[in-house]
Amino acid sequence: MSLNKDGCDQNAIERVEMKVKKAGKLKDGAQCKVSGGVHAGKSGVVRDINTSKTGHVTITVVQPNGERFKTLAKNIVIEEAG
Repeated sequence: MSLNKDGCDQNAIERVEMKVKKAGKLKDGAQCKVSGGVHAGKSGVVRDINTSKTGHVTITVVQPNGERFKTLAKNIVIEEAG
């Protein structure tokens, strides 16, 4: 464990900063593909972004056929337009 000048665990600080950067890409209406979990391989549009009491980010994905499912945000990859 490496402590910075304030006595904080530097590795813990870096992990928190990485999570913040990843969450910035997630927005309602973004096209996504599920890369992990039960719904792996499915794709659709991100809707209804929520953060649970424990800090996990959940989203609802709406598929082109209208079907909806919920998954954890860590299991999706945002597809860039273009």
